[in-house]
Amino acid sequence: MKQYNTSKKNKKFSFPLYMQILAGMIIGVIIGIAAIQINGEKFIQDWIRPWGQIFIRLLQLIAIPLVFISLIKGVTGLKDISKFSRIGGKTVLIYLGTTLVAVLIGLFMGLAVKPGKLVNREQVAHLQENYQSIVEEKKQAAVETHDKGPLHFLNDIVPNNIVSATADNSKMLQVIFFAIFFGIAALAVPADKIAPVIALFDGLNDTILRMVDYIIKFAPWGVAALMAGLVTDFNGDASIFSALGVYALTVVAAMFVLVLGFYPVLIHFFTNIHFKDFIRTLYPVQLFAFTTSSSAATLPVTMETVERDLHVSQEVSSFVLPVGTTINMDGTSCYQSIAILFIAQVLGIDLSLTQLIIIVAMTILSSIGTPAIPGGSYVILTMVLTSVGIPAEGLALILGIDRPLDMLRTAVNVTGDAAVSTIVDRSTNPNK
Repeated sequence: MKQYNTSKKNKKFSFPLYMQILAGMIIGVIIGIAAIQINGEKFIQDWIRPWGQIFIRLLQLIAIPLVFISLIKGVTGLKDISKFSRIGGKTVLIYLGTTLVAVLIGLFMGLAVKPGKLVNREQVAHLQENYQSIVEEKKQAAVETHDKGPLHFLNDIVPNNIVSATADNSKMLQVIFFAIFFGIAALAVPADKIAPVIALFDGLNDTILRMVDYIIKFAPWGVAALMAGLVTDFNGDASIFSALGVYALTVVAAMFVLVLGFYPVLIHFFTNIHFKDFIRTLYPVQLFAFTTSSSAATLPVTMETVERDLHVSQEVSSFVLPVGTTINMDGTSCYQSIAILFIAQVLGIDLSLTQLIIIVAMTILSSIGTPAIPGGSYVILTMVLTSVGIPAEGLALILGIDRPLDMLRTAVNVTGDAAVSTIVDRSTNPNK
């Protein structure tokens, strides 16, 4: 967005945030290459890279409170148990099902294309040396997991101490479990008694989102510092940029599989609407979502469109679509699974089957807490990376080209919301 100061003496032009992040990535690359030319790698590592690491720490700092508060707000937003039991359960199950399919599509694309493998293997070996301690920890964790048995993964979801769980980002599944449990219990409490609690979490949610906004504004500087450090790690090798191009194309292809492959199947089998009519109706909604990169900002347009043109009842749309904005992030979930695989491939980290299962579970559950705002997925992605032992600094690899992908996946998110609202409406009102 362009912002102008009306003062004639000091007119200022402000670039959009995504342009600032891209500029930060480019500046970081230039600084890293210049440092290599003058043998200044140690200066970069000692004086520049720490600022990028501070940015990552800020993202990690906000992850647990963001997910915890967003989840409780989302669950309590269902208002009451009776409404939840009538259409809420059906809606949530369908949303979780579509998210699961989206994550699996992302994993399939990431494992099939392997964009991160295009990076020069010698540079990957160099990075592996830098992260050797992390790799050893992952190997030891894999051995321990194997010894504990196949159902230990489920046992780890339930915390025995919520305070200790919130003190460790790698235990985010336990925090998510407690937040959902808390939210469901809150729905069973009389409205007059729970109102102060809901008001508290509304205020906390607004505060946390403002903190996220402040952190994201620091992103251009953090990305520049991280990229300068990564370039010196890669010793100026350009293969990372060709890998980034293939990564972006992989994400785009996965988004089109969802919109032109998965959703048509759902619409065909569960509604009486022709998919061409469905997708043509949603063009304005998709364009608005693509422009704003915000499912929340697009919500009023989505509701008006599905009610007017797809003939979804107001009762269904007023419930299903707001809930979808909170818990249904098909495009984001698909992208996150590809991004995690890409970062792991670039860093030369092989993920076990158990870790892939953790990625699926964490991505599905954390999508419920992803803010429906531009850049909201950065925090969640950092949390999922940490949960499977991938260095969060790898996030810098993808942030520079993330804005157009963010715009595209938001358009996919709102398309999924509209599809589910149509399915729920037709199942609730079979005579339509």
